[in-house]
Amino acid sequence: MKTAIHEVNGIKIFEVIGDGVLIHTPSDAVQIMMDIAAQGSRKIILHQKNLAPEFFDLKSRLAGEILQKFVNYSIQVAIVGDFTDVKSESLKAFIIESNRGKQNFFVNDLSTAQSLLLSRNPF
Repeated sequence: MKTAIHEVNGIKIFEVIGDGVLIHTPSDAVQIMMDIAAQGSRKIILHQKNLAPEFFDLKSRLAGEILQKFVNYSIQVAIVGDFTDVKSESLKAFIIESNRGKQNFFVNDLSTAQSLLLSRNPF
């Protein structure tokens, strides 16, 4: 796993970069959060391809468990991917509701991820 740092007006946003699935469990997410928080950021960009497929099956409860960890540790997260062809109505609703908030976002591009992480401060 690598990270890229996007710094805007002194605020650091860490983008997690890697091939394949990097987050299989809530513990994987916590490890990434702690690594990034130790470097002075509370804002993270993840990519859809780096999350286990079960994350996007709400019946597995993995999305809820992982995103709750981000809330518990006061870390914002934006997940970048193509969510236009989501077939599950419950997942569509979950994405819409998440995007209305200030904590976690599902977006199509890096620019939107950065913009939301900078403009919606929940803390």
